[in-house]
Amino acid sequence: MDRSSFSRLAGSDSEAGFYGALPPDARRAATLVRLDANQTLFTEGEERRSVFILTTGMLRALTTLLDGRRQITDFVLPGDLLCLADDDVHSHCSEAVTPSELIAIPVRDLDRAVQQYPALARRVHEMTRNALRKARERQILLGCLTASEKVASFLLIVSRHAIANGLPGNLLHLPMTRSDIADYLGLTVETVSRALTGLKKQGLIRLTAPQVIDLVDEDGLARNAALPSVARRLVWPPAMPAC
Repeated sequence: MDRSSFSRLAGSDSEAGFYGALPPDARRAATLVRLDANQTLFTEGEERRSVFILTTGMLRALTTLLDGRRQITDFVLPGDLLCLADDDVHSHCSEAVTPSELIAIPVRDLDRAVQQYPALARRVHEMTRNALRKARERQILLGCLTASEKVASFLLIVSRHAIANGLPGNLLHLPMTRSDIADYLGLTVETVSRALTGLKKQGLIRLTAPQVIDLVDEDGLARNAALPSVARRLVWPPAMPAC
């Protein structure tokens, strides 16, 4: 794929992103992947051939249990990396929530670049540490928090990711369904709806459209979240590994 196409996808700041940090050989090996809504990028157990950078759209990472229930383990947002920390096979399935575009970098080319360029190796190491921190935060999110605290924390997590990518953090566009959010937080759809209504009644959020939420009182929402790293307004690291 020609450079102009990647610049269009990654935006004007693409050189500051992970793709821009890659050496020329790895960039030349990269390809563009386009997905329609609900199209599968890869399935659980499939051989891992590439690392992906999401440039537009949204993906969900999920695992299907034996009884057919699903657990969404992550929402992948623009700037995130997928599959950096996976083994030889994918540990989950990845599907597009909306029409999405990604840059695919062959694993062998990325591994070679990491071995040859210490600065890139340090960056990959830092991103892996960020992924572990994100995983610890998710353990808390799924554990002892109440439904209201879970939903408040989720909204702030999406907000700080938007801010880290140069987007407004107070007006959130959430293209995923309430069912998706419920499967991510370990709640029922009805409980998610009640929690959102409760936050609205407290004057913390405003539901301006079915998929748009205005964070009216971010400080109050942070106090309601009860998740320390969220309440301190830590900036979500850009280009976060998603698996």
